[in-house]
Parts: sequence; C-alpha cells; structure tokens
Amino acid sequence: MLDKRSSTLIGCRSVFVALVTFALSACVGMGPGFETPTVNVSSFRTLPSESGMPKFEIGLHVINPNSEALKLRGVAYTVSIEGRELIKGVGNDLPVIEGYGEGDFIVTAAASLFEGAMLLKDLVGGPMDTLNYEFEAKLDVGTFIPAIRVKDEGEFSLQPSR
Repeated sequence: MLDKRSSTLIGCRSVFVALVTFALSACVGMGPGFETPTVNVSSFRTLPSESGMPKFEIGLHVINPNSEALKLRGVAYTVSIEGRELIKGVGNDLPVIEGYGEGDFIVTAAASLFEGAMLLKDLVGGPMDTLNYEFEAKLDVGTFIPAIRVKDEGEFSLQPSR
C-alpha cells in the first residue's frame, strides 16, 4: 500500500510526463526541417490625417517555406523614422499563411505625438522628399513555437500616393 507522500510523488510525475509529452507533440511542426518564414515590408506610405500627425500604412509580405500552415496570432511592431522611435503598435487580425504559400497583410498606426514633434523639429532645418525608416516586428505563431522576429529598413516618400 502506498503512503500519502508516494501517492503525491506519483501524481506529480504523471502530470510532469503529460506536460512534457504535450510540449514535445506541439513542437513536431518545428522539427529539424522547419525553416523560419520570411517577412518583408512590401509597402510603407503616409495616410491623410486630420490630427496633424501623420498616419502610416505598413504592408507586410510573408513567405512560408514549410509544409504546415503558419497561423499568425498577433504582431507587435516598432517603426523608427530618421532614428526616432515614432510608431509602436500591435495587430491581431492576421491571415493564415498556407504551407508553401505567401500572404500579405497591412497594419496602420499613428505617430507618437512627442516623437513626432521631435522629428518635425529635426526636419525644420530642411524639408526632405524621403525619410529613412527601420521596421522591427515580432510575429506570434503560437505558444510552443518561438516568435518570428524581423527587421527591415528603407525609405519612403513624403509625397502622397496617386
């Protein structure tokens, strides 16, 4: 007959074994052949704004080189313009990228009032037609799969799109 301590120890071991089994089965999709998906900034443009602070539309293009679908749960992103961390945002209305497929989605955000004012102060010295940006994002693809981190940089026009 088992005493109370032995019974508790067996119960803890059972729970531990069940958790490890669950975690390992969840990682099957990330086996040795798992390749990190590619995420690129496909567009970056200013949008009309009534507040005086510019709004931006950022298009992202995702390529999934794996046979399993990539179920994006969320994205957290930061945009720096001319070295100033101007935009921080999140999104959760994201597409499923099928195995060996591609997909696009768009996030929008308004600039930080304080950082925007500092950027405008920097630009007073001379207006520019383009600005340099740096985009960093963390894509959440699930509890047991590491987040996909991406960094992209480039420039965008201050002239409205036609």
